[in-house]
Amino acid sequence: MTTTPPRMLLVLSENWTLTGGRADLPAAVRWAREAEDAGFDSVMVSEHIVLGPDAAADGIMGNPRDYALPGNQDPYTPWPNSLLLLASIASVTERLRLAAAAVLAPLRHPLLLARELGTLDLLSEGRLLVQPTVSWSKDEYDALGVPFSRRGRLLDEHLQVWAKAWGPSPISHDGEHYPFQDVYFEPKAYRPDGPRLWFGGQRLHGPVLRRLVEHGHGFHPLGRPTPHDIQTLKTAMAAAGRDITELEMIGGTQADFPDHHSPADLGAALASIPEQLEQGFTTFCVKPNQFIDDPNGIGAFCRDVIRRVEAQTA
Repeated sequence: MTTTPPRMLLVLSENWTLTGGRADLPAAVRWAREAEDAGFDSVMVSEHIVLGPDAAADGIMGNPRDYALPGNQDPYTPWPNSLLLLASIASVTERLRLAAAAVLAPLRHPLLLARELGTLDLLSEGRLLVQPTVSWSKDEYDALGVPFSRRGRLLDEHLQVWAKAWGPSPISHDGEHYPFQDVYFEPKAYRPDGPRLWFGGQRLHGPVLRRLVEHGHGFHPLGRPTPHDIQTLKTAMAAAGRDITELEMIGGTQADFPDHHSPADLGAALASIPEQLEQGFTTFCVKPNQFIDDPNGIGAFCRDVIRRVEAQTA
């Protein structure tokens, strides 16, 4: 079926059903180390800085093990600082890649965020993956005094500043939102062109597609993209002189919960991986609390995932 074994990614955010609703960060660090020992390629941590009432605007998710989506989560959901958590994970792992997903770039200054990302990339010796995004919560933007309506333009300017930050000092930027002149940004990131950047979202629309083609190293959609989406991406990459094979394609597993109280069946969730491999996807996300309830069972769970995937794709 394929000569390249799939890479498995353990989602570490939104697993608080395993720890009684508490943000047990030492447990998350331990889980990451156990995932590396089991043969996982990477871990992922997402972020919010604060949540407001709009977090639950569409009603709280039925099964608390499910993924947090726009408007479906309890505002009390723990969201620790993702970069600090990944730095802790970097210190106890050697090979594991560190995916900082849903980095809400417009809520910070680009030089500050570039400093944080570059430092984490250096600490981990180039293992950092960054998925910058604008997110969906107006309440969060309002709380931090950032104009929600300008979030896309703010992100675009972040990407421009980051590209300059990874290059030679001094740097200047004559942008609409973050102008500065002759600043020295040292040290840089691990690679000359900075951390690997992923882009994705609910739809492969204009801004996401443009950022992916201009800056992206990986495509991480929310949900399963259609064949039309993939063809759109191929066409846009080709028009920019790039090939879709340059992108890491991140797929996932979809849990089918039998009710609002029980975990899902792991085998059924992994069954789509061979088909996704045929479509060009190479990296697959798994959120452990969707399938188990034992916080001490992550290592065994990860080994089970690896065994099942290897059997599927042998």
